[in-house]
Amino acid sequence: MKVAIGCDHAGFEMKEYLRNKLETKCEVLDCGTYSLEPSDYPDFAHKVAELIVNKEVDYGILMCGSGNGVNIVANKHKGIRSAYCWIPELAVLARKHNDANVIALPARFIAKELALEIVKKFLNTKFEGGRHKKRVEKIEI
Repeated sequence: MKVAIGCDHAGFEMKEYLRNKLETKCEVLDCGTYSLEPSDYPDFAHKVAELIVNKEVDYGILMCGSGNGVNIVANKHKGIRSAYCWIPELAVLARKHNDANVIALPARFIAKELALEIVKKFLNTKFEGGRHKKRVEKIEI
């Protein structure tokens, strides 16, 4: 499994934590930012989304202060289904029912350990298909 991860300065510490934990389980492509210096979340969300759209990675993990900004940006890309998650149950449903391929996390509002639990649920949950497949197909316009 290949995963792209990206964030702005608000998500930097969480990104580093997650990247270090995930590198033992899968291939992780770090799309930045690479420091706590102020940065613009769209730059990193676009990078992660483009890697998924181009089929260079399987999933994306994005973080910014609230998680909203990166989520909005990622969902502008055709073929991206980004889900804003702050508890593990939402990550499970995002994969099972929505076939989400990106997860957006609120770095200023959840602990790094909880973020890891959420990401693990996201990456280890399969899409159910069935009745959900036709609904997901209706997303693209």
